[in-house]
Amino acid sequence: MIPKSMNEDSELIIVTAESAGMRLDAFLAAFLAGVSRATIQKAIQSGDCFVNDRSAKASYKVRAGDEIQLELPEIVPLEAAPENIPLNILHEDDDLIVINKPAGMVVHPGAGVNSGTLANALVYHFNQLSQANSLRPGIVHRLDVGTSGLIVVAKTDREHQHLAAQFEARTVEKHYTALVYGVVKNESGRIDAPIGRDPRNRVKMAVRPEGQGRHALTLYRVVERFADFTLLDVEIKTGRTHQIRVHLAHLKHPIVGDATYDGGRVNTVKDARLRSSIEKLGRPFLHAASLMFEHPNGERMSFEAPLPEALQSYLHCLR
Repeated sequence: MIPKSMNEDSELIIVTAESAGMRLDAFLAAFLAGVSRATIQKAIQSGDCFVNDRSAKASYKVRAGDEIQLELPEIVPLEAAPENIPLNILHEDDDLIVINKPAGMVVHPGAGVNSGTLANALVYHFNQLSQANSLRPGIVHRLDVGTSGLIVVAKTDREHQHLAAQFEARTVEKHYTALVYGVVKNESGRIDAPIGRDPRNRVKMAVRPEGQGRHALTLYRVVERFADFTLLDVEIKTGRTHQIRVHLAHLKHPIVGDATYDGGRVNTVKDARLRSSIEKLGRPFLHAASLMFEHPNGERMSFEAPLPEALQSYLHCLR
């Protein structure tokens, strides 16, 4: 039966075993890509969320088989319009798609960007995508506009939930290749520092004091050393906005080509040829190189994407 305060158009979500034990608000925030946890908590407090036909608190721990009904009329804005944009598809099956996203492509519409996004391309190329959010069909996780590399897309709501639960549980393994300024001292290390909005510039993120930012953990390993640069393999254990860029800048080794967080380091490069090459990159030297997750059939899937030609060329200049 539909609870009296709900209507026939309310969202119906069934909890799978992978998500059991999560808080209700955290589970819904993971499942509904692009919907903030605060918005979900407000809906729960307003009586617009029912678990097994009964109202529940945000702190409720979901169980496998729970049926959640959620009404969020405000999250049905415009739909992503289909656009014939070429995609580099590495894998496709009945449940998901793995794409190698180019630098410069926005993942989904928003903040004044209504076309040319990965979401627009997905709607054009695929008849079936998960519908957790009409502006972000299939989108489970994101890459910054300047970051190239691997992104997984859900075809069904069930698989969207399955992947979102893995991201929430941090069982998805994501490795990035990053070239940073300076010589990183240690062969490997970890950056465990909260990230929040930069109070001096609301467009940027920053490492914030405990309690003022969200937990963020980044691991890194040196791959190759140069006179004034270091090539790193970076693994993120959390998925905060601009996490790698902020954490490496906090380490005093900002990413090459990252005009937002490099603090003007490009101007300190003595070799005019290298400095000019950085300026011509027009993007951060950051690439999502590998991605590992569990398919609904239980298989552990692994994908790799080689460095784009522009990044390869810059490494050639260094060598």
